[in-house]
Amino acid sequence: MNVEYTGRQYEVTSAIRKQVEHGLVKLSKIIGDNFETHVILTVEKHRYIAEITIKGPGAQPPAALEAIRTAGAAFWPLALARELDDLILHLRANEEEIGIWVFRTEGNADLVEAHDRALQEHAADWLVREIRLYLKRTLKRLDVSSRSVFALIEPGSCFTGTLLELALAADRSYMLDGVLEGDSRPPAAVRLTGMNFGAYPMPNGLTRLQSRFLGDPGHADDLKRSIGQDLEAPAAAAAGLVTFTPDDIDWGDEIRVAIEARAAFSPDALTGMEASLRFGGPETLESKIFSRLSAWQNWIFQRPNAVGDKGALRVYGTGQRSEFDRRRV
Repeated sequence: MNVEYTGRQYEVTSAIRKQVEHGLVKLSKIIGDNFETHVILTVEKHRYIAEITIKGPGAQPPAALEAIRTAGAAFWPLALARELDDLILHLRANEEEIGIWVFRTEGNADLVEAHDRALQEHAADWLVREIRLYLKRTLKRLDVSSRSVFALIEPGSCFTGTLLELALAADRSYMLDGVLEGDSRPPAAVRLTGMNFGAYPMPNGLTRLQSRFLGDPGHADDLKRSIGQDLEAPAAAAAGLVTFTPDDIDWGDEIRVAIEARAAFSPDALTGMEASLRFGGPETLESKIFSRLSAWQNWIFQRPNAVGDKGALRVYGTGQRSEFDRRRV
């Protein structure tokens, strides 16, 4: 097992390294020495942030349907669905105070598109159908999570097709216009595939593109002409696919200020606001539960974060700072 030890704003001492190695020995007895992970989580509890990095596939998908069945859980879309689903549930159940989820991707957009094509070509097969449904359910789970969701689209990203759904599901998506100083990689780009047009409906029954363009229903269909094209920041912004496109000068400050601002707001107010914005359009049984009830203002105004001793309504106008219970509900 090849392990790289890194510390973010933290020194990896020999004692910590030894403790990690001891845990990895136990882990290797269960999963073996050869395994691959597609979802990486980094948590900064003092900033209430979880950074989630999705790794794209490392190879072309199996050419034949029988080879997909043989690959089983190692087939990238299925592995992605399992790991992302598990991660979302872990954060919701065990990291209640982590209110901001920041998504990044790494990998080759062509390989992601090839796997999307395999999911489309073999859609009638029972296994591929179940994988598509699994991905749909996992993305819906992200939609109904009471967390602020950001997506950062940078050089080296692969927000393509199925992975682009993460950016479309985000409350805000930031796409770097150009490259950072010293980075020789091509500028960031997003790419639509056929999987963005009906395979992954939201709880309101619409695709994320349709929900995004409720005021202009024909625009989502017009975007089908862009399938397979790499859209860099200016084109992606013109198409309405991203929220902001800072350049390299503003990139770091824009992200920092946005995250710090969200972390300063009342978690209950954010839950209501974000639920209101995510599920426009027609109302379904799912959206009644996860949108209307979550966005209902009366419960927000009755919570301790609003009317407790240090709640926002109690200290309003006094010059005192509110003190919030950071747990999301």
